[in-house]
Amino acid sequence: MTIATLPRNTPLRKILLGGLLVASPLMMTTAMAEEPRPRLDVQAEAQQEAVPDRATLNARLWERTPAIAQQDNQSSDPEALRDARESLEQRAAKLIQTMEDAGVASDDINAGSLNVQPEYVPGPRLGNGEGQPMVRTRLERPFHVEIDDLEQLTRLLDALTEAGVEALDGITYDLTDRDAATDQALVAALEKARHKATLMARTLGITLGDVISVSETLPPKFQPRMMAMSADARESGAQTEYRPGTLSIEAGVSVSWAIEASGE
Repeated sequence: MTIATLPRNTPLRKILLGGLLVASPLMMTTAMAEEPRPRLDVQAEAQQEAVPDRATLNARLWERTPAIAQQDNQSSDPEALRDARESLEQRAAKLIQTMEDAGVASDDINAGSLNVQPEYVPGPRLGNGEGQPMVRTRLERPFHVEIDDLEQLTRLLDALTEAGVEALDGITYDLTDRDAATDQALVAALEKARHKATLMARTLGITLGDVISVSETLPPKFQPRMMAMSADARESGAQTEYRPGTLSIEAGVSVSWAIEASGE
């Protein structure tokens, strides 16, 4: 290994000064890199309204067995249970046919699984004044109907009512192309941020440079709109017009611009 040695006539002062001169540009470059650039930060939120073009209708059919005295090992008469199920299946087939006749495609009709559950009802009073416990069985089948033509919604509701459906649980309005709607909301938020930045720069007399950073503060949020309906469709005989209204989609952004020149 070779160890470099300095000439005996080299002053230590010159060596130290030379080291400082070499280090000074590096120190200045680091200091300049750490100095923050003037910037303008803007946050903006926008709300986009969209008219729904599809809907999902939720309905239910059910049958009940006659109430019988509650026993430890039996909640209904097996024969009555069989009759209720056959009646429910016949009504379900008729309901599907009714919806198809109203213009709904068979693939857009989804019949859910059969739900069987006991229902406890008050019975007649006994000699001691206490009520006799009674129980019956409720067999229920839900239906979910996809509707791509909202013009046929009122006609479909009338057909369901005429078919004797026990419950209409509501209508959920939606969009076929959600991505396009959320993109529009995001663009609206960005345009609003640019408008705010331009207004602030003009008012303050500054010149904006390039965009430094962009981030979402509120990702586009879409929520289908639910319209509640009467629990018992057969209790309402009047024809009702259901208007979908509009769906709201919100988006938020944060944008930073470099400030190239100041009016001061």
